[in-house]
Amino acid sequence: MLHNDHSQISGDPLRERSGASCAIEQVRIAELAPATRRMLDAIDTVLIYHTPLITRFRGVTEREGLLLHGPEGWSEAAPFWDYGPPESSRWLMAALEAATQTPPTARRTSVPVNVTIPVGTPAQAAERVQASGGCTTAKVKVADPGMTVDQDCERVAAVARELARISDDPHVRIDANMAWDVPTAIAAITALHEAAASAGGLEYAEQPCRTVEELARVRARVDVPIAADESIRRAEDPYAVIRAHAADVAIIKLAPLGGARAAREIAERAGIKVVVSSALESSIGLARGLQLAACLPVETACGLATAQLFAADTVREPLKVESGRIQVHDMRVDEELIDACPLPAGCRNRWIDRLDAMCAVLNEERQ
Repeated sequence: MLHNDHSQISGDPLRERSGASCAIEQVRIAELAPATRRMLDAIDTVLIYHTPLITRFRGVTEREGLLLHGPEGWSEAAPFWDYGPPESSRWLMAALEAATQTPPTARRTSVPVNVTIPVGTPAQAAERVQASGGCTTAKVKVADPGMTVDQDCERVAAVARELARISDDPHVRIDANMAWDVPTAIAAITALHEAAASAGGLEYAEQPCRTVEELARVRARVDVPIAADESIRRAEDPYAVIRAHAADVAIIKLAPLGGARAAREIAERAGIKVVVSSALESSIGLARGLQLAACLPVETACGLATAQLFAADTVREPLKVESGRIQVHDMRVDEELIDACPLPAGCRNRWIDRLDAMCAVLNEERQ
């Protein structure tokens, strides 16, 4: 089961991946419920995976999900466990689309990416920049339970200094994941903007507050651009934040939005700067996000380098960052991993149950 406490893992977050393994088990489609089989009609292989992360990330120490194979290759559906069947079904819809429909036409063969900086010491944050594969943009996770604004400022300052040392065009972003009220957000963003001074200040602050109205109030009071994430991907109306002039940047995540076509439509209609990001998928899911980013007419660094947080991946050669970019190409599940080691107790059954529940939602929507 995933661990959702917010204590930090001790030790070096850049520890080597040796010794870690990704467990992958195949599910016989014939064993699935009839309604589930109908929804997966074009899918020929269903796998369940479970793998550790190299450091605690937003309270999560492990990642697990579904891998599907269809006529267009492999895809991934890995909704977090605090999402119920209706919201999780968007992730399955995205995976079904990716595995069965031709991907959008790419405009480029590689995509610039940012390095993601989880909670840790300033020294560890700087090391992540150094080990990022040449990223000149960093997104720093802030407002984690147990961390103070001063501690976040120290980490942001360390990242900004390191980026400025290696690049003439450094960028620092922060992501608060809806943690602040309006007064706290204003004060924190102002302080963090100053902490990032060696990199020219903050490029933007992502989802500092929970509601669209709060985002609009913060945006009116700070000099830092505001990015909307949850207010787009978890909203009944993803355009509400745009109409309210509550954001300068739209964070687009393929899986939670139901697939590349839905995500692309939102990106194109938003009318503001767009950044394509991951939802902490393995390299299989990230490859689909890269396809989406490559088809959009933007060259902004995307949040698609999060395979660096996996201790072991679902593929033989995980996506690699070189000169701050990742090449766009199809990824294949490492067949040698399939059934090589068992999933944790209960993992298989809970994902089969969850797959049934997600398919039930999609079947009901079809009727």
